[in-house]
Amino acid sequence: MILYYQTHSPFARKALVFAHEVGIAERLQVIHHETSPTLRNEKVHAENPLGKVPVLLRPEDEAIFDSDVICAYFDTLHDGRKLIPESGEARWRALRLQAVAQGLAQAGIGLRWETDRRPAGLRYPALADGYSEKVEQTYDWLEQTLDVDAPLDIGHVALATTLSWMAFRHLPSFRDRKTLTDWFDAFEARPSMRATPLSGETHD
Repeated sequence: MILYYQTHSPFARKALVFAHEVGIAERLQVIHHETSPTLRNEKVHAENPLGKVPVLLRPEDEAIFDSDVICAYFDTLHDGRKLIPESGEARWRALRLQAVAQGLAQAGIGLRWETDRRPAGLRYPALADGYSEKVEQTYDWLEQTLDVDAPLDIGHVALATTLSWMAFRHLPSFRDRKTLTDWFDAFEARPSMRATPLSGETHD
């Protein structure tokens, strides 16, 4: 299988960390592709009409995307404990945490556009404030609700890769929330995270 990747994407990294955690990373050929809303990558667009990574190319089947779907597929390729629980409250907690992590990453991306990537004369401070508020409120919610003793699941992978990306991009810090910080520091020491470091800058 081929994974179209980006070394500075929290979503692509989520898929690759998940692959490491379930023991199938060695089955992937990882190919970095630069993409952005203003930089068209023809190879990526040929497989995903949204032009985004990650995209998983399978030898005898259609390509699949995005990170949520790719991780769900990866979870069918191993015989160990599933990281997307199949039923019960554990499933909904894992999927809810994944959704919060994905939304946090999207808020961070929006905040970067309004404070860094968009030309200064086109930035909208009120929108930046709105994104900042979402980020801080999400950190507070995580500090209060994160079950640090729960078995590893897709939500934890999504959250760890998002928090790592927030720090990588120098976005508002979560480190004044002790529970969240301690959990993240422990997770970041996992081999799956050490094997997939973030690097590079966005090209527009």
